[in-house]
Amino acid sequence: RSEVKEDSTLFSIDDNRYTKRVKTKTIIKTLNDYGYKCEGSSRYIKFIKKSPIDTSKMEQSLKEMYENSYPDISINKISIMPRGYVDSLSEDYTVTIKNTNDLKNEGIIYVKTEDNKKIFFDYVIDAEVKIYFAKVDIDKGTKLSQLNTTEKIVPLDNFRAMPMQNKDFYTVQSKHRIKKDKMLTIRDIEKLDLVKRGSNVAVTLNNDGIIISFTAESLQNGKLNDIITVKKSDGKRYKVRVVDENRVEFKEE
Repeated sequence: RSEVKEDSTLFSIDDNRYTKRVKTKTIIKTLNDYGYKCEGSSRYIKFIKKSPIDTSKMEQSLKEMYENSYPDISINKISIMPRGYVDSLSEDYTVTIKNTNDLKNEGIIYVKTEDNKKIFFDYVIDAEVKIYFAKVDIDKGTKLSQLNTTEKIVPLDNFRAMPMQNKDFYTVQSKHRIKKDKMLTIRDIEKLDLVKRGSNVAVTLNNDGIIISFTAESLQNGKLNDIITVKKSDGKRYKVRVVDENRVEFKEE
């Protein structure tokens, strides 16, 4: 804005110190004098001198973790700051990230040095991810596809559970009833039932190279590799393994 003055030094940290704590009202008054309208609720604001260490190894570890969780992620920037001043850091350290960090755009990681010392860091990731929402009300047990879902590109924020990914399409179904416009997560989906209770299935039996096949009625729903019971027209029941859509293999009891 035209009334904002040129850049100027507001405070400085003594050479023998790494932090400075300033009253919030002092900062607000100073910024107001420079033309900025600010407000704050905390009593103090703590400034920490920027550490000269190289955080590229930590950034790469975070990048790999988020890309593994979100195949369609677009990462703009990763900012990492030690929780205290760190003047140097050996390259021989390991990065530890909690397995739930990928649900948020910020978190805490730590590195362990050769002497087993832990140094903690705060990080923030600026990224966008592709997630899916129910296009219509979806009944329990419905196959999910682009017909009943819609995709959106949204900023990575704070998810309650891992969002459903594009790779899940055509292999999963709704675990429960899902309302229109609800974001889809792994809590809402399960493997697709390849066999439905009451449907006719093709049963095959490989007996010393001789393949025997017949049709039977499925008495259960079944996912890939599930063991279910089927019934022939004569009333006999057999345990079989699900191998494909409406196809099962005979299994001796």
